Amino acid sequence: MAKQFPNLEKVACTLRESISASHNNWGAMLYDTKTKTANFAPMDGGKYAPYEIRNIVDRVGGGDAFAAGLIFAMNDPALKNPEKTIAFATAASCLAHSIRGDFNFISRSEAEALMKGSTSGRVVR
Repeated sequence: MAKQFPNLEKVACTLRESISASHNNWGAMLYDTKTKTANFAPMDGGKYAPYEIRNIVDRVGGGDAFAAGLIFAMNDPALKNPEKTIAFATAASCLAHSIRGDFNFISRSEAEALMKGSTSGRVVR
């Protein structure tokens, strides 16, 4: 995408591994076209380790929750660094899978707790 659209500054995408309809692994990547660096989330000990989402309630709105989390984090001074930006967006969208419907009713503190939380990769809500 960065080559095809040279005016882009950042490229972000979710990384879904579908185990089954109700069991997915979930992560994301944020690529900076200027520095040519990619940041992945979630990370565990310096390695990409996607969240394991079991018993998905609803996948509708997961991408919207990711985009909203990304926009929010990119505009918040405490989350503006690329590692925190992608970590927040990924956690927010991961938690959205536990909510019926396409509106993400999670709080900032829930997303931040998941960002800092369990190294097991399992989402607890």
